[in-house]
Amino acid sequence: MSSRAADVVRLLTVKGETLAVAESLTGGLVAAEITATPGASRAFRGSVTAYATELKHRLLDVDAALLEQYGAVNPQVAAQMAAGVRKALGADWGIATTGVAGPEAQDGQPVGTVFVAVEGPVGPGSGSAGGGKVEALRLNGDRAEIRMESVRSVLALLLKELVSEHTGNERAQDTEQNGGF
Repeated sequence: MSSRAADVVRLLTVKGETLAVAESLTGGLVAAEITATPGASRAFRGSVTAYATELKHRLLDVDAALLEQYGAVNPQVAAQMAAGVRKALGADWGIATTGVAGPEAQDGQPVGTVFVAVEGPVGPGSGSAGGGKVEALRLNGDRAEIRMESVRSVLALLLKELVSEHTGNERAQDTEQNGGF
């Protein structure tokens, strides 16, 4: 069990928020990492492993024209996967992984090209600027190493957003208490 996954579960539980996961190249490893954490059921809604490209459209509502034009290994695809799983599973947060673990290139992208995304709460009181964040990765190593680093990276991205949302809320409260200054 990773400390990142435990930190994610702890923060989500404290906030009373939930998480859904959309995975492609990681094939369920992100969900496995999260559910290895005791108490994960308080925050984890579920996951969709959309390994086949057409499932990204059918199950996660990724734009078919986007998939047709660029393939599944694309930053916008990752963002739409995160947003789609969040909506489909009714979660506060959605995270996604898509990329090329190898051994061969895919969609014109070299092995090690990975996109991870997070989509969180939007609007007043959420502490979030809204929308999603996508991170492009160029990973080295064999298939297993690329997949495991993708898991670590998407959890780190989510953790960063959860922590910044938390500190953003504190800053907003401080501003209110100090008369707006």
